[in-house]
Amino acid sequence: MSEQIVIVGFGPVAARLVDELLPAVRAGQVRLTVVGEETSAAYNRVLVADLGVGRTTMDALALADAVALAADGVDVRLGVRAKRVDRARQQVLLSDGSRAGYDRLVFATGSRPVIPNLTGINPDPSSPVLPAGVTALRDLRDAGVLRQAVAGGKRVVVLGGGVLGLETALAAAEEGATVTVVHNGPHPLGRSIDQGGGAVLAAGLRRCGVRVAGNARSTGVEHNAPDGGFSALLLDDGSAIDGDLLVISCGVRPRTELAEGCGLSTGSGILVDHRLRAHHEPHIFAIGDCAEVRCPDPGCAECRGAQGPSGLVGPGWRQAEWLAGYLTLLASGLPEDAGLLPELPAERPGVIVLKARGMNLALAGDNGTDPWDEEALTAGAVEGRPRLQVAQWADPEHGRYVKMTTRGGVLEGLVAVGMPRTAAELVGLFERSAELPADRSLLLRLDGPDQLATAAADPAGTVCRCAGVAGGTIADAVAGGCATLGEVSKVTRAGTGCGGCHEDIKGLIEKHFQAVSAA
Repeated sequence: MSEQIVIVGFGPVAARLVDELLPAVRAGQVRLTVVGEETSAAYNRVLVADLGVGRTTMDALALADAVALAADGVDVRLGVRAKRVDRARQQVLLSDGSRAGYDRLVFATGSRPVIPNLTGINPDPSSPVLPAGVTALRDLRDAGVLRQAVAGGKRVVVLGGGVLGLETALAAAEEGATVTVVHNGPHPLGRSIDQGGGAVLAAGLRRCGVRVAGNARSTGVEHNAPDGGFSALLLDDGSAIDGDLLVISCGVRPRTELAEGCGLSTGSGILVDHRLRAHHEPHIFAIGDCAEVRCPDPGCAECRGAQGPSGLVGPGWRQAEWLAGYLTLLASGLPEDAGLLPELPAERPGVIVLKARGMNLALAGDNGTDPWDEEALTAGAVEGRPRLQVAQWADPEHGRYVKMTTRGGVLEGLVAVGMPRTAAELVGLFERSAELPADRSLLLRLDGPDQLATAAADPAGTVCRCAGVAGGTIADAVAGGCATLGEVSKVTRAGTGCGGCHEDIKGLIEKHFQAVSAA
């Protein structure tokens, strides 16, 4: 007898889980229901800003086809909200009055934008009311609002100095809008980047036409536009930054209220063990932005330093792929085999990549230690453990900066601004935990003029970190007939995440066809 699986949420991570479960659905092992609040099937929410500035299309963002899924036997319910979970009866109560019974329930509810408590905005964190001219840029409607502002050459104010806010600002500025980024702290990406890298980053933003207002605390918004919409962001020093559109990019918070309402344990997210099962509830699972992998065992060393949901799509996709295999074994009547399945591997610290026209940045790990801070360098050097070493190089005039924090020759943190080839090499070394060359300057030379014509991508190296796709896989797809980014993405899934690899994929396509034409 087949098992009924219900997935609450239909974002990118849920779409991957559905895709991985389809063979079991077609084989009759699983009956699958997907509940999505939006009227559209899953799409790449990370690239909503690109849609808003006209650099991509809705078709390119789509990650699922509701009609095709229905033809495969999936019960897709769009425009419907899950109101409550009845764990005793194993049912999900929906906003249209219907119920969805389950044998296994998966929370893929994702996250919601953090809306700061500003005068002029409803402060209710669960359902804020954003006035006209204010958007958090999370869905298709928000993309339409940004598109109108950019097309009209309007003044766009971005509140928040995170990577998504910066990418939005850079794209909008290049497409003709007047853009100001407002952030607290001395430089953007303040929680992730060191002082030197942050200063070079801020200068690079200004060179790209983005105004930067640092050390600014916002207090409210004014609504003096002719239509009663946003007209200015108010700061605590009494000044104001005028604009026509305010884009709030202050981070996200896991959506846990549905899980909390049915008595599940939560922390930063819905607490799950290493098999993504909710604590003390074997029939319920959680994946993606809403899930916090922290098992109930207080002695688990791996969970002791857990940081909560990463907010990145790549880890969510890996969770979806692992969970699909686990649920398929359970539905096949093979609980013993499911129990023998290796637990979900722990995620390594994430890599932040910002790629825009005229701007390239990569950073990861702990990069805040200065090379002359003796106390910090020796703090962890106990019981034979090596001390930290820091190699740092800066050329602020030309927007270049590199910092490598190592222990025993292996990277623990990195920053690379304006050095794309060096950044790519450092990220690869960081992800493989590989040892750096003793002469760190060799890495800097990758961006030298003598390397531009001869440097070649390592076929085994990862090009798309979100989907884990190597350069060789992409090259094979291109050789097999894929001639566009969309075609490569459809065949390999590369480029369907954050979009940071799009230019690299296009470069591999161009490289292939240049070689063909020269032959």
